[in-house]
Amino acid sequence: MHYNRYLAVAARAVRRSLKDDKRVAAERRGEMDLRFAKWENGKMGEPKNLAEVNASTASESANSA
Repeated sequence: MHYNRYLAVAARAVRRSLKDDKRVAAERRGEMDLRFAKWENGKMGEPKNLAEVNASTASESANSA
């Protein structure tokens, strides 16, 4: 397991152990929204959500197998 993954697992365990009111606020801080855009000819393409693209790619791979 890589160190970053270890930190994510440990942080999730700590957030889940908190009382409800503090847990909700901590879980919101733990959410991540990554976007990327492909650049061509010096122009930025459409920004895409990384999680959505990964999910659609995984489902396409599962359907083709």
